[in-house]
Amino acid sequence: MAIRFRWGVTIPLRDGVHLNATVYLPQNQRAAAPAILVLTPYISDVHHADGMYFATHGNPFVVVDSRGRGNSQGEFRAFIQEAKDGHDVIEWLARQPYSDGKVAMWGGSYSGYAQWAAAKEFPPHLATIVPTAAPCLGTDFPMRNNIFYPFVIQWITLTRGRVAQVKILSDSAFWSDLYREWFQSGRAFCELDSLLGNPSRLFREWLSHPHQDAYWDAHNPTADEYARIAIPILTITGNYDDDQRGALEHYRQHMRWASPEARARHYLIIGPWDHAGTQAPQVNFGGLTVAEGGALDLSKLHLEWYAWTMQAGRKPAFLRKPVAYYVMGAERWRYADTLEGATARYASYFLDSAGYAHDVFLSGSLGVTPGTGRPDTYTYDPRNTKGAEVDAEVRSQGGSLVDQRLALALHGKQLVYHSAPFSADTEITGFFKLSAWIDIDCPDTDLYVSIHEIGLDGGSIRLSTDAIRARYREGLRTPKLIRTREPLLYDFERFTFISRQVKQGHRLRLIIAPIGRLIDTTFVQKNFNSGGVVAEESVQDARAVTVSLFHDCAHPSVLHVPLGWAESEGERGAMDSPSVSLPGHEDTKWNR
Repeated sequence: MAIRFRWGVTIPLRDGVHLNATVYLPQNQRAAAPAILVLTPYISDVHHADGMYFATHGNPFVVVDSRGRGNSQGEFRAFIQEAKDGHDVIEWLARQPYSDGKVAMWGGSYSGYAQWAAAKEFPPHLATIVPTAAPCLGTDFPMRNNIFYPFVIQWITLTRGRVAQVKILSDSAFWSDLYREWFQSGRAFCELDSLLGNPSRLFREWLSHPHQDAYWDAHNPTADEYARIAIPILTITGNYDDDQRGALEHYRQHMRWASPEARARHYLIIGPWDHAGTQAPQVNFGGLTVAEGGALDLSKLHLEWYAWTMQAGRKPAFLRKPVAYYVMGAERWRYADTLEGATARYASYFLDSAGYAHDVFLSGSLGVTPGTGRPDTYTYDPRNTKGAEVDAEVRSQGGSLVDQRLALALHGKQLVYHSAPFSADTEITGFFKLSAWIDIDCPDTDLYVSIHEIGLDGGSIRLSTDAIRARYREGLRTPKLIRTREPLLYDFERFTFISRQVKQGHRLRLIIAPIGRLIDTTFVQKNFNSGGVVAEESVQDARAVTVSLFHDCAHPSVLHVPLGWAESEGERGAMDSPSVSLPGHEDTKWNR
């Protein structure tokens, strides 16, 4: 056998609980070496291949079942437990004879979060972390922009008890049927666990904190803790990673509060990947295909990173600058000194219409001068559940980024705006921003925005999305119901990062729609627009809402498009030009 295997190793914690570990050791290890740790609630068996890989390459690899999961003792309290438990496990691992006292952490998603949680406890022997697709609690899980999604009950079911419910989790038809049944029943979101037949205290606990507050803050590092984290960090996420928002929130907070020396040791990679691809990159996902160069060998990069940060090895050649990002469409990696530095400038596209902007064939425009037309409107009645079958069918097929059936089905029930065709290939890199003047005639509603590249053949590729629950339009910590019929400014500033080269002749499409119509119909919490506690509202509380979007001179609604830098010999310099010059557009820079 290529490695030495130890199963059922027990790790004592400070409170007397013992965690279960599976240990993979190099077969011919002659001296102690840096050890790699992963904390997981998904049962240690899931990382068997990873243990084999790292041990055969010379690193002891230890997989630990989270408290209350697998063969570990105690009660599983999702996320919140990993900070202190992680500290204790790291210090235990540093004392083992096969460890040289340096411990690195590894893993994605929940295990990526666990790395930040452990780091904020400052275990003396933690040498480096590589948080991959790491959620930031309250930011992107179990809600995004204070809007919960039914997947949380799916995840709770996966991690409830001591064994993994993998077959249940992966039965997409089962979950689509359940979500459609809930959506069409008009029952409150807080009843979803009972409808499933799996009442959950954790589900109810999460729902009792509907916006960012001290409860969610306690799961993540504080500003002071981010400031004190000084170990080398490699953050990994993807253009279409479901936890990109969380991964980048951790990154931004650390870059905001840490010392210059610590910031210089923090690297960021944003690849052409979905959530799963951040750990196992694929060239095909969501209907898209990327070049082989996008399928980065992340395991090899991890080895190089650990050798550099813990064994005085060479810096990984891939990390040419602190930020690496992949430009889809152009199929190349690019580099920047900062995340903000990946964007050269913003082009402003003003929304306008001739009084109609209701579907993809009869749309408004995105132009270079402020609009002059009458407001565009749609009406959304949450009691109307027509279309849930279409939504469930599309979603059950794997989250396509190119399927337009939902947008096409929203005839008359959405607002759509198209740009003119691009006159040259144009790199879009960074975060979109939409400022829209909107009036609603209810205390609350949910607004969903998506941006797409439209090809010469009419094909669509989703680039980025954002959403606002109206009561949180002024901030995610304090709800403020709408009490006026005057148009108010809604700033959509939480789009996901995207880097893509839009081809000459292609256009941008902007869609603004109610979340509860067809876009994400059965896959987000339903807002019945009445202004009550959203999780407790049912169809009996429903109110139809009319949404009006203004785009006149007094209320200019505008989409700000982030443009990348032009190619130059070697790396970009401060004097390089943007990737394309768009006539009529002025440069705008935003402090994000």
